[in-house]
Amino acid sequence: MSGHSKWANIKHKKGAADAKRGKAFTRLIKEITVAARMGGGDPDGNPRLRSAIATARAGNMPKDNITRAIKKGTGELEGEVYDEILYEGYGPGGVAVLVECMTDNRNRSVADIRHYFAKSNGNLGESGCVAYMFDKKGMILVEKTSTSEEELMDLALESGADDVVEEDEHFQVITTPEDFDEVRDGLEKAGVVFVEASLTMVPQTIIEVTEEKIAKSLLKLLDNLEGHEDVQNVHANFDIDDELMEQLS
Repeated sequence: MSGHSKWANIKHKKGAADAKRGKAFTRLIKEITVAARMGGGDPDGNPRLRSAIATARAGNMPKDNITRAIKKGTGELEGEVYDEILYEGYGPGGVAVLVECMTDNRNRSVADIRHYFAKSNGNLGESGCVAYMFDKKGMILVEKTSTSEEELMDLALESGADDVVEEDEHFQVITTPEDFDEVRDGLEKAGVVFVEASLTMVPQTIIEVTEEKIAKSLLKLLDNLEGHEDVQNVHANFDIDDELMEQLS
C-alpha cells in the first residue's frame, strides 16, 4: 500500500491549490457527466454516479454544479462528450504508471502524455504493459478529526471493509470493488466525513526510489500528468523515503 499512499498524500497536499484553480471541480464535473451518460441520472440506480456525487459534496462543490453536470450527461443540457482512456507506461527508475483520462481530443491527450514521459526519461507503453501490476480497490479517505481510529475500524469492518490504514492527515478505508458502495453508504449513514471516496488502482509490489535525481524526475512526471486538463487520476508503484521526500519538497 505504501506506494499508493505516498502518491495519494502528495496529491492531497497540493489539493488546495488545485481547488483554487478550479482543477478539482473540473475533474469531478467530468466524472459526474460521464457517470450519468453511461448509467443514467438517478444516483440510486447508478453506483458510479452516487460515488462521484459523494466525492463532489466532500469537496464542497455547489449543488447547482452537480445538477448541471448530471443533466449534461443525460443530454438534458448541451455539453462535451468525453472518451475514457487508460494510458500505461514506465517512469524514471522503472516505476509503473497508470494514467486515467477523460478527453474530447484523443490526439491531444496521447501527444501530451507521451511528451511528459519522454521528457522525464520514461516511456509511454502499449495497452496492458503495466496494468497487471495493480489491483482495483475501493478507497475512502476520512478526516481524522471526524472519528477515532477505533470507532472507524469498527464501523468500516462491520460494513464490509478489508482494512483501515492510518496516514498523516487521513484514515484510508480499503475495500474490494464489490463492497465499496455498501461500505461508503454505511460510513455516510454513521456521519463519517469523507475527503474522497472512489475506486482506485493499488500496486501489488513497490519500487523503492532512493536516488535523488530519479525521485525528482519521477515526481516531476507525476506532477505534469496530474496537471493536464485531460487527466483524471494517476497511479504509480513507488515509495520514496520520508527523509528524501522532505529534501525534495
